[in-house]
Amino acid sequence: MGMTKTFMLLAAMTALLLAIGQVLGGHNGLLFAGAFAVIMNFGAYWFSDQIVLKLYKAREVDAASAPELYEIVQTLAKRANIPMPRVYIIPTAAPNAFATGRNPAHAAVAATEGILQLLTQEELTGVMAHELSHVVNRDTLIGTISATIAGAIGMLANMAQLAMLFGDRRAQQGNAIASILLMIFAPIAAALIQFAVSRTREYGADESGAKLCGHPLWLASALLKLERGNAEQPMPAAEQHPTSAHLFIVNPLTGIKMGQLFSTHPPIEERVRRLRAMAEQ
Repeated sequence: MGMTKTFMLLAAMTALLLAIGQVLGGHNGLLFAGAFAVIMNFGAYWFSDQIVLKLYKAREVDAASAPELYEIVQTLAKRANIPMPRVYIIPTAAPNAFATGRNPAHAAVAATEGILQLLTQEELTGVMAHELSHVVNRDTLIGTISATIAGAIGMLANMAQLAMLFGDRRAQQGNAIASILLMIFAPIAAALIQFAVSRTREYGADESGAKLCGHPLWLASALLKLERGNAEQPMPAAEQHPTSAHLFIVNPLTGIKMGQLFSTHPPIEERVRRLRAMAEQ
């Protein structure tokens, strides 16, 4: 059900992108929007993992430099029957973690210095199981595609605004109202869809991760600690790159909490409730 919902949301976002192209430029605009999306997704497919790891100054570690973390990931990767991902540590006290990479053969998991200090070995195992579940479920690629399409919609909306300000006014008269509405509402709709995709995949990774490590309460305990830890120790790099927030196991952004529709992550209390229900089965 979760994957079906995800693909329906991605289809809706793609349709929105193509509709923008159609309204702004007719048939040629539709073709341009489609080609634009393909090019951006191609770049994201090949380079997104390298980009995000560099953004957070992550350093690769091995069994000698980070034995506990590396052994946890290695054990879980064998259990999940996937290649051993590259393992990174992010130099920040904010407790968090994420997975990236276009497929299980080219995956990486990253943990902050803060999460290694905050969690017990069991809780860290639950977190890494969650992240490897993202890899197994191809959530890293899905999240990158949704973020890329949302970004493309925003760029097209900005291009439309410039065209209205400096373009041929005679060509604008027929679809001026539609263009204005798209400029205002399309980026908002795209963001809402992207957030919905992210929340759906987080629930799925919680469930898959709990099954992978065999102890749902390990992850539940970790999530509660991470929520408190991020409130006390925010991540400045995430504030500078908010479009990467969906990658992390808990939302690294500070500020006023908005409604669930505007969040990249489901409420922690609901995630914990579901994990505790799994443990009781």
